[in-house]
Amino acid sequence: MADLPDVRQGRSVVTSEVVGPYRKSSYSGHDSNCVEVAPIANSGRAVRDSKDVTRPSLHFAPAQWAAFLTYAKEEAS
Repeated sequence: MADLPDVRQGRSVVTSEVVGPYRKSSYSGHDSNCVEVAPIANSGRAVRDSKDVTRPSLHFAPAQWAAFLTYAKEEAS
């Protein structure tokens, strides 16, 4: 498995305010376990469990989110 820079190494925890609506992946069905993603004030992303939106969300800095997307795209191909 390729290393995931920043995301797995826990270099920073972002506590920015969510500034946009959460959206669920178009790949998930109505009853599927899924996460929702929303933009945060520092241009990063907040991720939460769609089955329990009362729980805290995880916040990622822009560089961490970009590293995660790169990793996910590489693993999918």
